[in-house]
Amino acid sequence: MTKDEQMRRLDPGALKALAHPLRVRIFDLLSAHGPQTASLLAAMLGETSGSTSYHLRTLSAHDLIREVEGRGTARERWWELPQGRIDIPGPSEAMSPANRAAAQIVSSEFFRLRHETLMSWVNRPDSDVPEGWKDTGLIATTLLEVTSAQMEDLKAELMTVVDRAVERYRGQTGPDVRRVSMRTELFDLPASGPVLADAADTSVEES
Repeated sequence: MTKDEQMRRLDPGALKALAHPLRVRIFDLLSAHGPQTASLLAAMLGETSGSTSYHLRTLSAHDLIREVEGRGTARERWWELPQGRIDIPGPSEAMSPANRAAAQIVSSEFFRLRHETLMSWVNRPDSDVPEGWKDTGLIATTLLEVTSAQMEDLKAELMTVVDRAVERYRGQTGPDVRRVSMRTELFDLPASGPVLADAADTSVEES
C-alpha cells in the first residue's frame, strides 16, 4: 500500500453522514462506476437531481467524496471518491448508541448492495456476458482450521495479493478493459459444534 493509499477510518461524524441508504448507494455507485454527476446518479437511482445533489453535498462535507478537478461546470459538477481506502467500522459495543445505529445502517446497506451485485452477476443470461468474459469469474468458499495468529498471517497474505493487483492494473484503459469486483472475505465461524477433521479439504467453487 502506497502513502497515498493509507487506510482512513471513518470518524463518528463521517459515519453518521454516510448512514443513509441513498448515500450508501451513491457511494457504492461512485466506487463501481467512477465519477458521476448528480443528474447521472439520479437517473441510475430513480431519484431527482435535487435529491442526489443534496446527498452529494452531505458526503462531500465529510470528505467522503470530492469534486473532480477541471471537469464540469458550475451547473453540472462531477464527483468521485478520494484515492485510497476507507475502513468503515462495524457496530461495536464500545460505540455510543447513536454511532452504533449509524454503523448498523451503513454495514447493512453495504452488504445488501454487495449481495445484490453478486446475484445479478450469478443470474445474468449468457446473452449479457461480453465476448471473452464467460467463466472468468470465481466464487469460492473454503473451510480451514487455523489459530487466530495464523488467520492474521493469512489475512496479510491475501491483502498482499490485493495490493499487488491494484498497483499492477491501476489506471488501465482500453476497449477490452472492464471494471471488476475483487472480493476477499475471511472470518471465523461461531463455535456451534465439533470441527470436522476433513473440513480443510472442503471447497466449493463456482465460475
